[in-house]
Amino acid sequence: MNPSPNARGSVEPRQRPQSSRVSTESPTTWPAVSVIMPVLNEERHLADAVSRILDQDYPGELELVLAVGPSRDRTQEIADRIAAEDPRIIVVANPTGRTPQGLNIAIKASQYSILVRVDGHSLLPTDYVRAAVETMEETKADNVGGIMAAEGVTAFEKAVARAMTSPIGVGNARFHTGGAPGEVETVYLGTFRRSALERVGGYDETFVRAQDWEMNHRIRRTGGTVYFTPRMRVTYRPRPDLRALAKQYFHTGRWRRVVGREHQGTLNLRYLAPPIAVVAMTVGAVAGAFGFWPGWLLPGGYAAAIALGALATGRGLPLSAWLRLPLVYATMHVSWGLGFLTSPPRLGQPKV
Repeated sequence: MNPSPNARGSVEPRQRPQSSRVSTESPTTWPAVSVIMPVLNEERHLADAVSRILDQDYPGELELVLAVGPSRDRTQEIADRIAAEDPRIIVVANPTGRTPQGLNIAIKASQYSILVRVDGHSLLPTDYVRAAVETMEETKADNVGGIMAAEGVTAFEKAVARAMTSPIGVGNARFHTGGAPGEVETVYLGTFRRSALERVGGYDETFVRAQDWEMNHRIRRTGGTVYFTPRMRVTYRPRPDLRALAKQYFHTGRWRRVVGREHQGTLNLRYLAPPIAVVAMTVGAVAGAFGFWPGWLLPGGYAAAIALGALATGRGLPLSAWLRLPLVYATMHVSWGLGFLTSPPRLGQPKV
């Protein structure tokens, strides 16, 4: 294989001897798979995430490449320990700690033609890889993915999980809210053909956030297909507190605007709604403060809509989580909108 060069990232598969693990079914039926996982400060979830991968009900060959960043916790120690216990695990260094660099490093260190991207805080069901490969073979897609099934433990996390699976919180993207299988703009994580990653030159390493959406855009722009299937469902652990949630959505908004600048025509109402709402509420509050009382209808109307939305979407939650839901919705919307509005023009540009 001759990987395509890319000034912002490269993919060069590393060749290693084939695993001695014997599959019970034909390798032509079940292609070998490389799981790639960039990890940073994942002491809390890494062991569970890795065990879910190694326990996959998949008849073909499987390897796991961990690209470990300079963590402040015991992530490196845990990664080295589990790699020593299972020859299917390879640990490589990601000096920057950034996700796109880690992904490109893991891709380069992997050896198989199908690559399954996983995060250090994602928990795969046992049939995830099987479903991915079967869907890819059936659809001939370059990337297939499924549902980002947010599940919380604490009351706050449960509120965030409900918001992240509701159109009120995140719009109508199928990888958040579910839906029928079919072609889509993007999916959560993804299972890729190596040939597609080589065709587009790997992950763009200037995209600290939103690298999945940007990558899928380039795959589609070069004639590939991105396919959603509800069969693939990944448990996702939400941010544990309001500050972390606000930071997550603020930076996501900033980087989604970078994608819009880089790829003209990719912004739609779903992405523009939060910044429009922030501007409208700010204008209304300023007008109200200067004596134009109808101005207060804008922030007041938003607050009422969010309260009613939380009332409708919070059914089944514990009362403590339900009460937090309006604040979670508002935090996600306002943080995303502020991030989008304040995204610096130079953000995402290569450093000279």
